[in-house]
Amino acid sequence: MKFNSTPISGLYVAELTPHIDARGYFVRAFCQDELKKIGLHKKIVQINHSKTARLGALRGMHFQVPPYAETKLVRCITGKVFDVAIDIRSGSETFLHWYGEYLTEDNFKMMIIPEGFAHGFQVIEPDSELLYFHTAEYAPNSESGILYNDANVGIEWPLGVADLSERDMKHTPIDENFFGVKL
Repeated sequence: MKFNSTPISGLYVAELTPHIDARGYFVRAFCQDELKKIGLHKKIVQINHSKTARLGALRGMHFQVPPYAETKLVRCITGKVFDVAIDIRSGSETFLHWYGEYLTEDNFKMMIIPEGFAHGFQVIEPDSELLYFHTAEYAPNSESGILYNDANVGIEWPLGVADLSERDMKHTPIDENFFGVKL
């Protein structure tokens, strides 16, 4: 694994190294010892798999608050998505800054999103599938979200939004009372 820094401290894009032969490929998608090098010391406790059918569909921007704040490792295993993380760490120099990366089944990239970030993605190819590795279990009472088109963040989505869940439409815009997540 090669870890590439982003303009936001603590947010990484990992490049996985596939071993390719006539049969296809083999790639190591997770290595706890390697991840410790960038400060990930918590164990993975949950792995989720999503499939999103419609081109332009968007999921996000989700996060969990402490004590269920989570680090996520996100990899596209089929199709193509534009994966986005927003820094919502209270007091961070990059508070409300976002970073996006195209993840595809062929580029072998994985976003490593630390605690204190909201996460979401937009489908660039229909029937895209993601694997998410989480350091905290899903806790419905600790979940929250940011509106995908919040003007205070200004995410530049590559496509018009074609599909959005009712839950994601109900996130309220950030106002002067939003101080982020204190870790």
